[in-house]
Amino acid sequence: MNIKDCNNIMDFRHLARRRLPDSVFHYLDGGADDEWTLGRNTDAFNDYELLPTQLSDVSTIDLKTTLFGQAVDWPVMIAPTGASKLFHRDGECAVIRAADKFGMVYSLSTLGTTTIEAAADAGQGPQMFQIYVFKDRGLTQEFVSRCREKNYAALCLTVDTPVAGNRERDIVHGVSPKPRLKWRGVISYSRHPGWLYRTLVRKDLELVNITSSDAGGTIRSGAAEYINSQFDRSLTWKDVEWLAGQWDGPLVIKGVQTVDDCRKAANSGATAVMLSNHGGRQLESTPAPVDCIAKVADALHDRLEIICDGGVRRGTHVVKALALGANACSIGRGYLYPLAAGGQAGVERGLTLLKTEVERTMALLGCDSIHKLGERYVQHRR
Repeated sequence: MNIKDCNNIMDFRHLARRRLPDSVFHYLDGGADDEWTLGRNTDAFNDYELLPTQLSDVSTIDLKTTLFGQAVDWPVMIAPTGASKLFHRDGECAVIRAADKFGMVYSLSTLGTTTIEAAADAGQGPQMFQIYVFKDRGLTQEFVSRCREKNYAALCLTVDTPVAGNRERDIVHGVSPKPRLKWRGVISYSRHPGWLYRTLVRKDLELVNITSSDAGGTIRSGAAEYINSQFDRSLTWKDVEWLAGQWDGPLVIKGVQTVDDCRKAANSGATAVMLSNHGGRQLESTPAPVDCIAKVADALHDRLEIICDGGVRRGTHVVKALALGANACSIGRGYLYPLAAGGQAGVERGLTLLKTEVERTMALLGCDSIHKLGERYVQHRR
């Protein structure tokens, strides 16, 4: 099987499993606790039905829109995910180049394996940087300055990680953003010598945004350990106001799910929210993001851009989210599976399939523009 044999996003998952050491695949694939939330994120889309209108002119389909003040070719963006070189040697840059070809926003994680500067230089399209408000506010301010210098379109503050979720697959298989080889995985790792070389010899998995920072020279226990020590459980919405003042540009809050929190985000200076439960990797038993859209859109559509972040695997999922009131969807595993399966070519194949599904769904729905989508096109299953 190769990427040409993949006909949907989940086909890439099967190929990624073959291309990665077992523990690395489980790190990509797994969630918290019993992984109920992980599965629910995608399954929840099945609770919504599309309502087609027939004999409509769909000779052309318009997917173009704007996001964070930037023109984009379709309403799907690349979500911030850590350590892309964990899954393919070309890492973030492979995804950036693919995103550019598809006119999408790309998001770089603080825990990425490519620097803010190298990521910006790798592409021409709009980029967003995912950030934390650290105990060391100077480090956060440095990241803001670096993003401003490289003309990032937006900042994205992740707010759902006061502590790490209980990811039992990581415990069992011994992988994290800083992999630890366990004897039980030696055979699997031995089947992937290139991965071992990049990890142990080239050290491709270094958290380079941290090590390249002013704080990098003072780190003694390793970048991953340093980051863990910097997560601040005392953060409040006042800290969001502080960050908004530091940045003075489009600010996205990732990890909110309720109308109340989204309203607080808007009041604190945010311009957009990513309705997200961190891909089912943090708090178990939270709602699927798609189930949060309608209430938030009804209350705050005139104040915030709304992004559905979680569980998107099909074009029908994108269309349902937009019809419910989202401005866009973001994909994490939806591009990481293709990246692991085939690098940039895999990501391009995956995005081609997903975009084609969106266009086909719109045509079959009888709607020629995403800007016309609304509640008339979707209903909750009875």
